[in-house]
Amino acid sequence: MGRTARLGTGIGWRPEIADAVERMPGIDWVEAVSENLCPGHLPDSLLRLRERGVTVVPHGVSLGLGGAERPDAGRLAALAERAEVLGAPLVTEHIAFVRAGGALTASPALEAGHLLPVPRTRDALDVLCENVRIAQDALPVPLAVENIAALVAWPDEELTEGQFLYELADRTGVRLLIDVANLHTNHVNLGADPAEALAELPLEALAYVHVAGGFERDGVWHDSHAHPVAQPVLDILTDLASRVAPPGVLLERDENFPDGDGLSGEVEAIRTAVAKGRAGSCAAVTGGAAPRTSSGAGSGSGSGSAGDAVRQRLGLAQAALLSALVAGTPVPEGFDRVRLGVQARALAGKRADVVGKVAPELPVILGARYRPAFLAYAQGSPLTGGYRRDALDFAAHVLRTAPGDEDPAVRRALREWWLDRSGPVPRSRRPGARLARATRRVLLRR
Repeated sequence: MGRTARLGTGIGWRPEIADAVERMPGIDWVEAVSENLCPGHLPDSLLRLRERGVTVVPHGVSLGLGGAERPDAGRLAALAERAEVLGAPLVTEHIAFVRAGGALTASPALEAGHLLPVPRTRDALDVLCENVRIAQDALPVPLAVENIAALVAWPDEELTEGQFLYELADRTGVRLLIDVANLHTNHVNLGADPAEALAELPLEALAYVHVAGGFERDGVWHDSHAHPVAQPVLDILTDLASRVAPPGVLLERDENFPDGDGLSGEVEAIRTAVAKGRAGSCAAVTGGAAPRTSSGAGSGSGSGSAGDAVRQRLGLAQAALLSALVAGTPVPEGFDRVRLGVQARALAGKRADVVGKVAPELPVILGARYRPAFLAYAQGSPLTGGYRRDALDFAAHVLRTAPGDEDPAVRRALREWWLDRSGPVPRSRRPGARLARATRRVLLRR
């Protein structure tokens, strides 16, 4: 499996907190979302951190390694390029599917816009293992994969989360990024015992650990990355640290950022939780738990490729679930309808948030109407072409369906925004645009 890089204590780098991260003492490394980085135009903050010797790890969110399709070569090449540009010791992704449908299932291609859980079945494990091997072959550095938070459980699962992760690491040699906040989420939402999961994990494969905040509403835990880290999450981190010395621990925060002192306080709480676990460890284990013999499909059995029939079965199941979540089709048999409704609303809300960031003018133009209008649009318009296309389609939908008493100024501003961005080149940059604006100003002064 090779030696795991010693990373230390880190924080997720985001543009909104770039200055605070640079000033924060005791930060050994940062993690940046790979898809948000342009290799030829890295943010100055990341460049300064690298010059100071701070390690930067690219964290991918769009590969969909748990999906039925084989990993996209273009996405893999992009992740590899970012690893090389950053001089990263490893790259990370998720055990999740993010899209479904298409040619494999002869159904519409759909995007989730979020990480969705993979069924813990033998079929899904075979597909995931092959996809991970494909990714490993395409990447210049080791790959680590992360367990995700879930709001819904697949029916008829054959493995626990710990068993699933153990067999994945055993069969592929992939490293694991363990998110203790996600273990807590799955404990609240699905009844999974974090201690049992940790006991089943191959901790010798641990690359590093994520810690993040969330909140509980109506008995459902939402992994928001926008709230302080809860004590139960820190307790799981302490439990993990009592079993193995984590090579790295990182705070994730994506929204609702506190000031620099607040961020430093959260990082210090993480350090304290790790120190508590190490102090309570019965043996000073520094390299991980002793290797164990895999139960079930280990490296000897089930290590072959996933056939097309297996991929198609998985693809049909994932397409049915995703279609129910984003396109309003019937809920597949065996799923909790209420919990699926919670997940569908969460996906739509996240989609509204991302479109609001990609096209920040839309919430300004529409004001308080933006979110309810977007959620109404999302019910009948699944995400298929990326968030920029989604923003354009949403604006066009509002223009088509706006009530007769719509504020003319709002409608005019929205139409101008849509016209400026709907062509291959913004109208403001097209030949003659400057002359047209000057002419308009002259006419308005008459």
